[in-house]
Amino acid sequence: MNLVVVGAQWGDEGKGKLIDILSEKVDITVRYQGGNNAGHTVIVGEKEYIFHLIPSAILRTGKVCVIGNGVVIDPKALLEEIDGLKKRGLSINGERFKISANAHVVMPYHRVMDQLREGKRENKIGTTGRGIGPCYSDKVGRMGIRVIDLLNPKVLKSKLADNLNEKNDIFSKVYGVKNYDFGEIYKEYLNFGRRLKSYICDTSLYLHEAMKKQKKILFEGAQGTFLDIDFGTYPFVTSSNAISGGVCAGAGVSPGCVGQVVAALKAYTTRVGEGPFPTEFDKKMDDLIRSKGHEFGATTGRPRRCGWFDAVLSRYAVIVNGVTDLAIMKLDVLDDLDTVEIAVAYKFKGKIYKDYPHDLEVLSAAKPVYEKWPGWKTSTKGVRQYKKLPLEARRYIERIESLLGVRVKYISVGSKRDEIIIR
Repeated sequence: MNLVVVGAQWGDEGKGKLIDILSEKVDITVRYQGGNNAGHTVIVGEKEYIFHLIPSAILRTGKVCVIGNGVVIDPKALLEEIDGLKKRGLSINGERFKISANAHVVMPYHRVMDQLREGKRENKIGTTGRGIGPCYSDKVGRMGIRVIDLLNPKVLKSKLADNLNEKNDIFSKVYGVKNYDFGEIYKEYLNFGRRLKSYICDTSLYLHEAMKKQKKILFEGAQGTFLDIDFGTYPFVTSSNAISGGVCAGAGVSPGCVGQVVAALKAYTTRVGEGPFPTEFDKKMDDLIRSKGHEFGATTGRPRRCGWFDAVLSRYAVIVNGVTDLAIMKLDVLDDLDTVEIAVAYKFKGKIYKDYPHDLEVLSAAKPVYEKWPGWKTSTKGVRQYKKLPLEARRYIERIESLLGVRVKYISVGSKRDEIIIR
């Protein structure tokens, strides 16, 4: 059975570790959306690896990793990631690593446009400035440059010239920024194409043939459900579909290909950047949990905002993703607390919301309705069996199960690969 791993909060739920563990039992791992605005951190032994575009399953010998057509690729960032992993002794070649020919390419002007737009906004989104949004805009506007174009000088020349005719007008007349030089970009991106050529193929056909041979595939999402362009806290979202439904369009496979959907959730909640966050802690608690959980973005290093577990949010994620299994990550971060809290509803202007509201005003101003649960006040880091968890920790997990209507199968009790309970 093929499976997909999604984030059920605002990203940063610990999917990298979960994917690393689950990839041991699959043949191929596919990234299906997002760009190098996302990051996964995996700790193996004493070594820490941070991934931005390449699936973390590349750490496992003999596994194939794929970047699907739904991903937008900054070739410079990707090549730096490949080179960095090779220096650390990992084998990366065209047999183990494949890039969709149809994936769109982040260009230098996308990064600058991203930063300029954010600078003009009164209500900041909190973009990473990596050019992801403008690249997706060009894709939808039918002016994007795809990976396959980097292999065809004639096509790249034509598309780049068309783009720069428009972009340079916008940069000079709207933002007062100097024009981009065609020759410099053209030469640089042709070189990127030459360096990436051995990895580029029709990944949809590759996956189809693999499934005919009964190969097992894991599809990995970046970011989380509430950064999804359609279902997230819009406009404080990413520019692609991070939910499980994004797999089909982002990898070129049919809906029937996915049988299991594993949703990663922290035992509390975090988000990076701007936007509503109903269960956000006060500053003192925020600093405490951020310090204990090392809550800083893997890609940007930005401090994450922290809050209590939000069952309203998470229940909606379960619904839109068709979740079959839950993974509760970073349970150990709550080990020292006297009490833990779960938001079971929101209250706004006297009205109780038990279902997730999409109204930005409600989300921004609503007060959570909390249940308080006793803390377990003991370390869970060495625990490897569910029945050996403290009683209060099990009650907390079982309450989350009852609120979300899905069983918790995985419980992470530390950052290392082996610090996991599998029920």
